[in-house]
Amino acid sequence: MFPIAVVLALGIAIAIERYLFLSKAKRTNQKAFKQIEPMLESANYEGILSFGKSNQAPISRIIGAGIARMSLSQRREDIEYAMEEGLMESTPRLEKRTAYLATLANISTLLGLLGTIIGLIAAFSAVATADPSEKASLLSQSISVAMNTTAFGLIAAIPLLACHSILQTKTTEIIDSMEMAGVKCLNTLMGRQAISTRSRTTD
Repeated sequence: MFPIAVVLALGIAIAIERYLFLSKAKRTNQKAFKQIEPMLESANYEGILSFGKSNQAPISRIIGAGIARMSLSQRREDIEYAMEEGLMESTPRLEKRTAYLATLANISTLLGLLGTIIGLIAAFSAVATADPSEKASLLSQSISVAMNTTAFGLIAAIPLLACHSILQTKTTEIIDSMEMAGVKCLNTLMGRQAISTRSRTTD
């Protein structure tokens, strides 16, 4: 049961660290986009680029990558690819260590089963040499102790799986919000470009 306790403690530590990291990432993304949005509306692209370099929010790097590509190519596809590249760079940081929780949950379950099997082997070995009048009592006690290991393994695995599911959902929400912000930014850039092209054509 001690290895299971270690696995549970490690899993809880990872879950807490990931939850705090994702919560901070969500707040910084929202704050950064609120600062970037006025600069987009006013076409302050230099300001966005400098903000993206100085700010740690993933969304600022994604939009900054799109703005940087726009200076080389005005095609929507090229700007979109640059933003997708920025998103792909940010995603591993958000998903980091979350998958370990599912692995640790499986390990704790397997450790519980292993403990039970080892306990049952020891129980039957002890019963084989015990006094006949004590065999039933000794066997029931030994089996009870052995089954506790499986129970403890499941007690550790269930919360770890729940934490894994919660963190995965939170990560997906952040990635979806970054994609939505990137599309909104791209539509704004293309809209301004279309207006600019139309005005030049009219002149």
